[in-house]
Amino acid sequence: MIDTVADFGKIIIADLILSGDNALVIGMAAAGLSPELRKKAILYGMIIAAVLRIVFAIVATTLLGIPGLLFIGALLLCWVCWRLFVEIREQTDRKAEEAMMTAEDLEAGYTGAPRRTMASALISITIADVSMSLDNVLAVAAIADGDRTMLIFGLGLAILLMAFAATIIMNLLTKYPWISWLGLIVLIYVAGEMLVRGFFDVNLGVGPMLGLVEGWEMGKGH
Repeated sequence: MIDTVADFGKIIIADLILSGDNALVIGMAAAGLSPELRKKAILYGMIIAAVLRIVFAIVATTLLGIPGLLFIGALLLCWVCWRLFVEIREQTDRKAEEAMMTAEDLEAGYTGAPRRTMASALISITIADVSMSLDNVLAVAAIADGDRTMLIFGLGLAILLMAFAATIIMNLLTKYPWISWLGLIVLIYVAGEMLVRGFFDVNLGVGPMLGLVEGWEMGKGH
């Protein structure tokens, strides 16, 4: 019971801090559009991010069950941790908050005639969202560890936070930087746990697969 509550807590923290990237990209792309296009860009950008998360969640849960790929996923999550560390140092949360506020204020930012098309803005958002959605899904899938309820909860929460509370979250993370550092610590722990499982797990690890170690039973309940 305590482990389950702790896992849900990890998912909430991961979703909170990983929503910053999406807010920054969507906000910056929308702020560069003329006022009449901004709300549409924000809406479409969030829909794209939501769809990508659903697709990646389906793919990730399948691939992470293939021997050897859990270890690759762990390495990718380590890269996510490094990027998050760099972003915290560069105060990305503050930039994301400013970008979202500018995009939502139709009298702020660029207010002239359209200087870029909606299509070009959405292409920029989609390219960036591919990486960010994968980051979020990897973290949640690693914490859920095959628990479908947790995975759906994490995915749904990420989409809701992004759709309805992006600016509020950025404000919160800017005002209380320790939340971002706490989130980074949680993700480092999850990545470390995933690395160990990805190497030593008797069913999924690269160690047993390559004959380097005998392997251990390391799934939930062990």
